[in-house]
Amino acid sequence: MTHASPHDHHLAPAPGHTGAHAHGPAHTHGGTHAHTHGPSGAAPGTDDMAELLDLGAEVLAGHTAEITAWLPVAEPPRRILDLGAGTGAGTFALLARFPAAEVTAVDASPAHLERLREKAEALGVAGRVHTVPADLDGEWPELDRPDLVWASASLHHMADPARTLRTVYDLLAPGGLLAVVEMAGFPRFLPADAPQERPGLEDRCHAAVDRQHAEQMPHRGADWGPMLAAAGFAVEGERTVRVFVEGAAGAVGAAGAVGADGAESAADSAVGRYALGSLRRLREAVGAELPAEDLRALDRLLDTAGPSSVLRRGDLAVRTERAVWAARRA
Repeated sequence: MTHASPHDHHLAPAPGHTGAHAHGPAHTHGGTHAHTHGPSGAAPGTDDMAELLDLGAEVLAGHTAEITAWLPVAEPPRRILDLGAGTGAGTFALLARFPAAEVTAVDASPAHLERLREKAEALGVAGRVHTVPADLDGEWPELDRPDLVWASASLHHMADPARTLRTVYDLLAPGGLLAVVEMAGFPRFLPADAPQERPGLEDRCHAAVDRQHAEQMPHRGADWGPMLAAAGFAVEGERTVRVFVEGAAGAVGAAGAVGADGAESAADSAVGRYALGSLRRLREAVGAELPAEDLRALDRLLDTAGPSSVLRRGDLAVRTERAVWAARRA
């Protein structure tokens, strides 16, 4: 099925399915293990996933805007299709970039599409947004012929991405553009030497996730250029966007928290909450594979009432990469 990322998906989000997700363990794919959390609370459900997608969209908004500005469009598109739209990270970035366009947002999660519609209403763009619930691994719904298709953190979830690309090629208007955006992996938040009692904890968690994904999502991290060409597209551009978004030193990072100068910072709050939600998903996915010492250290980071809470760290930063391909239909 297709997904969405907060890291857009996914980030852990995400950006990201038409089953929406955030990247890495934040994906809602079937391989996620059902573990309960330590002091941080219960495993996240649909509302938690939607919040994580929204946080990823907020934290990565500048990078998403950079990508949409880079797209080699011959003229502004009027009809855009967002595959694996999630709660709308790509949808709203595209509406801002192309003010005359309408976007059809496709996702497998009705709850995420409902949240997207609510956001469209709040932003005053509901008349430019259409939502379609669908699992694109099955039969595709009837869709208008788009000038631009946006697939962010979704293709690697497809059971047969080659089939998906051929379908997109046939659907696109002649001369239309497909933008493929993929995260290099689950974002990182902690310094390499953190936490103090278990340095390298994040690296070990990522290694466990990579082992899972090698079996569950073999196309994660793929070079989409050859597959795009095989589907008939002409690849017109490819780039890597490096993501580094810092939280301010001294900021607690929780909603309503204040920084070292006493001023509330929404951006720092988003980074902290994004790290918390993402690390919770990470624990859910790989907790059973971690040594007991690592699990205890991770639970201390997730204990929002404790002195080691990730929300109390002043050294958080979102670090990842996003690979982008722009491909045109002849």
